[in-house]
Amino acid sequence: MVGDYPHLHVAVDGLVATLAIDRPEAANALSLELVNEVHRALDDLRDAPHLLVVTSAVPGRFVAGADIAELLARGEEDALRAINVDLFDRIARWRWPTVAAIDGPAVGGGLELAMACDLRVASTRSWFRQPEVGLGIVAGAGAHRRLVDLVGLGRARRMLLAGVRVEAAEAYEWGLVDVVDDDPVGSAVALARSMASQSLRALEFTKLVLASVERPSTRTVDILAQAVLFESDEKRARMGAFLEQRQRRGSTGPGAGDPGGR
Repeated sequence: MVGDYPHLHVAVDGLVATLAIDRPEAANALSLELVNEVHRALDDLRDAPHLLVVTSAVPGRFVAGADIAELLARGEEDALRAINVDLFDRIARWRWPTVAAIDGPAVGGGLELAMACDLRVASTRSWFRQPEVGLGIVAGAGAHRRLVDLVGLGRARRMLLAGVRVEAAEAYEWGLVDVVDDDPVGSAVALARSMASQSLRALEFTKLVLASVERPSTRTVDILAQAVLFESDEKRARMGAFLEQRQRRGSTGPGAGDPGGR
């Protein structure tokens, strides 16, 4: 039975299922508990055709990234478990189309979650960033391949190596975002309903064919690189400094998983 979870609301309307993340106290940062809730929701939805809209229940917040307090405590074995990698790959392989509806920052793992969806709709106040190198780790949950697929190698390098922030209008020009609309959820649901009116079987096969022309997966290299970095003193120092800075601000700030977001 599909229903709500502590940090995830699930609503089904015909063939469209909307998954809304609701963790406002942490700017919707991806905790292990939240990742497991999304898996359980997908388990409930997988036996019947459902197009997915992945969004936030918190106005002005999409997903600020990973939960840095949890990442600080994780080591090599946790990286090898591929916690976020498995979830994002599962969404990317979902049998029917998926749409991310983004309002606000999509940072780190939040952007990787959005890129795992087939299409992305964003509000004008949304922005995008991969800040992982500033935390002493890599964007190891699919960004290396999916970002290159969407925006090209040069722009991907700017985001992954320099951590540049990309506003919604520029993200649309780059191809990172497919639609800019200040009602991203309404626009995403309308897009999903439009696709749902087509042949579901043809949609499945179209997704399979499109997957065959994507770049080879970097999954193994991502996981191994992250496993090495998760054990590093620099990673612990950088994440510790980030958490101290956030505590001094007295809030989760403009991006719970964004060191240096602006």
